Amino acid sequence: MRKSLLVLTALAAGCGSLDVPDLNDQGVDTLVDRPTPAKIAAAAVGVLIAPREDLSQLIGYVDILGILGREAYNFDPADPRTITELLEAPDLNPSSPFGGGVWQVPYRNIRNGNILIAAVDKVSGLTPEEKNAVRGFTKTIIAYDYLRVFNTHWASGAVIQTSADLRALDPIVSKDAGYTYIAMLLDEAKTNLLAGGDHFPGFSPGMGFDGFDAPATFLKVNRALQARVQVYRADYADAMTALGESFISADPMQVNLALGAYNVFGTGSGDRVSQLNSPNLLVHPSVKAAVEMNAAGMPDARWTAKTKMIMSRTSRMLTADQAFTLYTATTPIPIIRNEELILLRAEVSFKTGNLMAAADDLNYIRVHSGGLAPRMDLTTDNFVDELLKQRLFSLLFEGGHRWIDARRFGVKLPLDTPDHHLHDSMPLPQEEQDARKGS
Repeated sequence: MRKSLLVLTALAAGCGSLDVPDLNDQGVDTLVDRPTPAKIAAAAVGVLIAPREDLSQLIGYVDILGILGREAYNFDPADPRTITELLEAPDLNPSSPFGGGVWQVPYRNIRNGNILIAAVDKVSGLTPEEKNAVRGFTKTIIAYDYLRVFNTHWASGAVIQTSADLRALDPIVSKDAGYTYIAMLLDEAKTNLLAGGDHFPGFSPGMGFDGFDAPATFLKVNRALQARVQVYRADYADAMTALGESFISADPMQVNLALGAYNVFGTGSGDRVSQLNSPNLLVHPSVKAAVEMNAAGMPDARWTAKTKMIMSRTSRMLTADQAFTLYTATTPIPIIRNEELILLRAEVSFKTGNLMAAADDLNYIRVHSGGLAPRMDLTTDNFVDELLKQRLFSLLFEGGHRWIDARRFGVKLPLDTPDHHLHDSMPLPQEEQDARKGS
């Protein structure tokens, strides 16, 4: 990627750029050349915080993928591109924050993470176990950044950032190569975390990682992400192994589908607030049309918990009468949680020929999350449709899952009007394309 634009933002406020050192905190120079345990800890917290920047914006990962995946509309009167580009245009614009998005923020953080790992090799004052704990933590977060990039730039490919030269242009690789690298990185992180002792040195992952704030427990989050990646790669044996090492739980006596790791937001000094509570974010009508009623005539509990009816609104001939209730300015956004893991296990069981186990997990979600009766008629012919429906309502507007699932299963998403367009991938940003001309 075009690394000349990237700056180290992992340290505290006042950190200098790569070009002009800040005399109060010399940032990259001191972290690379004169690292200390305190700077290592600050940088580790920084790489965890940075991904939140492009998740919760109105032009961010959840919003853009939600619109592309026909989970949501954004009727922002100040920016019609939420419709004109994302739904109406035959191609995404690589120069816009929509088509050209989900690139600079994750790559900046990947660069920061790589700098941090290099600094760990040099620092004095940390034990070998503590150094491994930092490496395993950082590699897991880097893998999470890469996953968002390759999820969005699926057919376009993306960069695996390996060069130490900030101005070098590492090659564009395919999504298959990207997912393979992410899986390898997560396994490397696993090895580090297993050798990481009993604590993270001088920092904690924070509130979004309640119960996963030490190397041994953070490893369960790492394995959960690995399960998702391996399912995307159709490596079902490794996916099932990773699920068994994660925090997955389908105990009927102690149902906690929300258990997991989260990006957290706040209104305190230095915190970031989420913009996903905007009144302009509305539910796509196709989601409402898919709602199932239970035996008592009540709608799916996930629908009533996550949406509300509003006065009908229309923009550019599109109409919606449901708004999301998922988010306030400080509501956490899931990185991965137990409900998704159970659905991933259902998919793995189905793909490996164990329909009974797959049906058990899918029905667990229907009953405990949707308040619906179990389906006793699941077969190899109708299972995928039911899986995608349960994933839609369980993971609604949490991170583009419907868009990603439609590609994975070759399912055509609904068109709002016959002249609208479906996009299965974001292009390389125009700046990245311009930098690569002739190379």
